[in-house]
Amino acid sequence: MNEKIKLIKKINFFKSLSNVEIKIINDISNITRYPKNSILHYENEVFNKIFFLASGLLKVYKIDKFDNEIFLYHIHEGSLISELTTLDSNAIQCFSNSEFIEDSTILEIDFMELKKLLSLNHTLNTSFINEVLLKTQQLHCVVNRELVFDATAKVAYMLSDDLKIFNSLQRQEVAFMLHIQPETLSRVLKKLKRSSIIDIENNAIIIIDKEALKKVYRG
Repeated sequence: MNEKIKLIKKINFFKSLSNVEIKIINDISNITRYPKNSILHYENEVFNKIFFLASGLLKVYKIDKFDNEIFLYHIHEGSLISELTTLDSNAIQCFSNSEFIEDSTILEIDFMELKKLLSLNHTLNTSFINEVLLKTQQLHCVVNRELVFDATAKVAYMLSDDLKIFNSLQRQEVAFMLHIQPETLSRVLKKLKRSSIIDIENNAIIIIDKEALKKVYRG
């Protein structure tokens, strides 16, 4: 089994495919490796390929009119990267920027050829719809975080959804991503610790009560 087929089979989206269908994906795709801190794409770029993150970690962000970076979300291994709004065109426009925050591998698939396969495979088509819906859910979470959540809810949501990333970053970096002050982040963590929702060991966060943590941002 070649390396590309191994990577294809690791991605949940393709796990329902037969060996023949996996071979088709193999024939219409390429693997590209990117080093940490490199850019996959910038906002408004257009591609005729669809991207999946085979391994690594990707940060998605936008730039405001003052050239400030606005963090949106992370994309984890095995997930769809491309932002799709229609299947009527073979061109995919990027609505944000994306940067690798660790060495990563991308599976690039010819979008037109993939659409042909989707039209012939109901199970794969359903899985694809679910992948697109997951992207929509990510954007809903961004809206909640930026427009609805207070500082405590923002921190609780990131701890619940992205604990590994939270613990891998400096506290100042986390505060920047959440658009809160470092002092505010420190106060929120102390409050969650006093409530026995989390603990802090060697500067790493440990979740003690997952349900209580979720209630902080769900209400």
